Amino acid sequence: MRENTILVVVDPAAGSHQPALGRAAWLAKQVGARLELFACDYDPAVSGARGAAAVREEAQKNLRRTLEGFAAPLRQQGLSVSVDAVCQHPFGAAIVEKAAAHDYWLVAKDAHHHNLAQRTLLTNVDWQLIRECPVPLLLVKDRKLAAEPVVLAAVDPLNEHDKPAALDDRIFTFAADLARVLRGHLHVVHSYGTPLGAELPPDAVKLIADEHRAAMARFLDTHAALRGHPHLYEGMAHECLQKAASEHAADIVVMGAVARRGLKRLFIGSTAERVLDRLPCDLVIIKPLDFEVPDVD
Repeated sequence: MRENTILVVVDPAAGSHQPALGRAAWLAKQVGARLELFACDYDPAVSGARGAAAVREEAQKNLRRTLEGFAAPLRQQGLSVSVDAVCQHPFGAAIVEKAAAHDYWLVAKDAHHHNLAQRTLLTNVDWQLIRECPVPLLLVKDRKLAAEPVVLAAVDPLNEHDKPAALDDRIFTFAADLARVLRGHLHVVHSYGTPLGAELPPDAVKLIADEHRAAMARFLDTHAALRGHPHLYEGMAHECLQKAASEHAADIVVMGAVARRGLKRLFIGSTAERVLDRLPCDLVIIKPLDFEVPDVD
């Protein structure tokens, strides 16, 4: 059973500037969730040295003291807050391991800008979490949300983007529930493309558009109780999602991601990885119900 807990990844080096912590605390108040603050530290110079275990234990104590400093004012606000710290490498694997041991409602982390090399090689912690975090992942941008937040659900009713059909249900339900508890607005976006390099006659273009429009209508008909504002876009998924988020002033985009391996993971990446730096808003990544943390390859 899913824990009504938000795991917040805290960066002690960032001092008081903790966007993910602020967002998670606000969400916890809205949904009645508890918080668990998590930090990780690792000094390779200590590993294997004499007295390494004692040094790591002291480092963990220092991390917990720092986390307790963040937790105290939140507890004064009435929130239930616990803390945990580890000395482990790599950082991303420590977060995934922590998440896999529980069934958190969310894992919240600041979203950091990634340079070209990081976008090409996909070695960054954010990308690792997009691929491997087994529970819903909230990547937070340093911005305020609207008083009535716009939650945008990215679905693919025809499942053309290497995504299982059941995942759309999880994406939509999570987004709809979030919009409801935040007293916001739900928008549903689907994008589709035409064959690359093909000059299709107008009738064929219209036929493709009609097929996707009908698929979107069927999907929303099965979710009538949680119906949102539908939007259909033609083009590459990551470009359309960026456009939709801008046009509809999205505060939170909810989308799916599946695990990728090998060269496909390194050089292609997922839509979520492509839009992370381009979206101006928070991003929630949902995994399929049968998702398993992939082995390192």
